[in-house]
Amino acid sequence: MNRIWGYISVMMAMIFFGISNTFNKILLQTLDPIDLAALSYCLAAVFLFLARYSPLKNRLSSFLDTGHDLEHFMSPKDYLILFSTAILGILIAPLLYLNGLKYSTAVNASFLLIVEILFIILIGILFLKESFQRKDILAFFLLLLGTVLLLTGGNLENLFMSYSWGNMLIILAAFCWSIDTTLSKFLSFKSDIVLITALKSAIGGLLLLSLSAYMGLKIQMSLTYLPYLLFVGIFSIGTALILIYLSIRIIGATRAGSLFSLASLFGAVSAFFILKEPFTIMQLFFGLLMLAGVLIFYLNGEQGTGDLKKMAR
Repeated sequence: MNRIWGYISVMMAMIFFGISNTFNKILLQTLDPIDLAALSYCLAAVFLFLARYSPLKNRLSSFLDTGHDLEHFMSPKDYLILFSTAILGILIAPLLYLNGLKYSTAVNASFLLIVEILFIILIGILFLKESFQRKDILAFFLLLLGTVLLLTGGNLENLFMSYSWGNMLIILAAFCWSIDTTLSKFLSFKSDIVLITALKSAIGGLLLLSLSAYMGLKIQMSLTYLPYLLFVGIFSIGTALILIYLSIRIIGATRAGSLFSLASLFGAVSAFFILKEPFTIMQLFFGLLMLAGVLIFYLNGEQGTGDLKKMAR
């Protein structure tokens, strides 16, 4: 498949995910974070299962066939990875993120999620023995500086004040998603990626529903909010996950992850226009510092799909 489809896929996923910060902020006005996460991922699972078993299945499979040597089997190790990513990426991370979003702004949340790239690279260096170049030091510095400045509003004394804990929860969510993304690399070359993503969403969504029932929460939502929920479940989660896997296959994990982080800028802009949240010059500057760090990592090279295939084996 032409590499241009890899870039188109990650850009589409970027748009879908970026706007979800704004829609989630709206949905939190009427739903508990646990219920919102449960409904979103269950909707994603239903959508993906319908797509997997619909008459369009063959066309979808043909589109997702990138010409690489795809694997047509799932080992016990693969199922363990699938379950682990469901726990981390669909149960724990969304709960941390949505609870953090309640006490932060969608603009801040969008920019803070960029730190996931930093965590992914650190995990690669520390545990996957990926190479680290001296020129990457500047990128690390810019990412860390932008994160700390966003957390504190430019004043380090604010770091330990109570209202910053919403931002801290978002960063913890980004850490969990970074582990999810790293582990998901090992599943990206499985042939039936739609079914794998559907199973992952279903596992996480059902666990969240069980947690909601255990806590005695009651899902009550006006139909006015339904379009936002449908968009998040179908596009920001279901469709975006498939597009990310496709882009990883075509242009490599590091490049796809770096470009996907631009969703943060799109999310901040959408929050400004839709929610009318303040979007100050300082916030923009801090966010651009983080994006500059991502750009440096992007320009320093990517881990190709061949390396990813070797890692997966």
